[in-house]
Amino acid sequence: MTAVNIVDVASWLPERWMTAAEIGELADIDEQIIVERFGLEGKHIAGPQDHNSDMSARAGLLALERSGVLPEEVDVVAYFGSMWRDYEVWSVSPKIMQLVGATNAWALEMANVSCGAPVALKVAADFLRGAEDADTLLLVGASRESHLLDYSNQRSRFMFNFGDGGAAAVLSKSRPGHEIISSAIITDGEFADDVAVYAGGSKHPASHETIDSGMHFLDVHDPAAMKERLDPVSGPNFIKVARQAVERAGITFDDLALMVPLHFKRSFFDWVLGELGLPEEKTVYLKTTGHMSGIDPIVGLAERRTTLQPGDHVLLISAGTGYTWAANIVRW
Repeated sequence: MTAVNIVDVASWLPERWMTAAEIGELADIDEQIIVERFGLEGKHIAGPQDHNSDMSARAGLLALERSGVLPEEVDVVAYFGSMWRDYEVWSVSPKIMQLVGATNAWALEMANVSCGAPVALKVAADFLRGAEDADTLLLVGASRESHLLDYSNQRSRFMFNFGDGGAAAVLSKSRPGHEIISSAIITDGEFADDVAVYAGGSKHPASHETIDSGMHFLDVHDPAAMKERLDPVSGPNFIKVARQAVERAGITFDDLALMVPLHFKRSFFDWVLGELGLPEEKTVYLKTTGHMSGIDPIVGLAERRTTLQPGDHVLLISAGTGYTWAANIVRW
């Protein structure tokens, strides 16, 4: 099988940082609960000019620079970030191409909400393996979904950790790097309607009524019913994709140098470590950024890229509403 490598990665985070105290004040939740239960010391908040295209491009340019790849050498620019972009009913990847100067590339988009990174890495790697006319792919994503939060809505409480930022990875068949050696994905469509911005689409077009009723913020249709159905499968499926990815890579969990998950509440993080038998020092916990839709694992990998050694195995893992769980193994 043709090897596809991650040549290098990068992230870009907005200057504004909202503290746990500020989040607690907005949500009427004690600061210590934000820190200890949410596992969040603070998060970055996008400014007026930090749109998805801008943050993606900034991360993309840094990833290209680190990879020694010129923008005009990129064959494909693929976006994998938040579905809430600069505009509605709009393709963001051509704009990112323009901003980074990838004049010889064509554009591709993927949408897997919070599970974006591991799904995108699998799709991009599989695409490159089968593409005779493409060698180098710039994978970019961003999120500013903190702006979709209504802190007075307790139904969306589990999303109060949403922060903003951008991330990118350069993938290539011909350039040396870090090989994507396995992936695993599970989707359960029974959860498809549970979480959404329920207005603005064809079912509830934007109107004075939808605006006045707050339907343009992220919401959960029925939190109690979702929890009742999700709790029995969420943890097991998270562990299942991790084990499948490890087994398909022909390694064991003892061989892992690092696990990079999405950001989630501290209790679930501790449970995952226990189930997989991993010490905390072998993980990245994004307590100063929070959750940024599909880009968390790339942000975490960018944070630890200089500490990894050749031959190290890295588990990238995430989950997203809908509901999808996915994981990759990368050999550094």
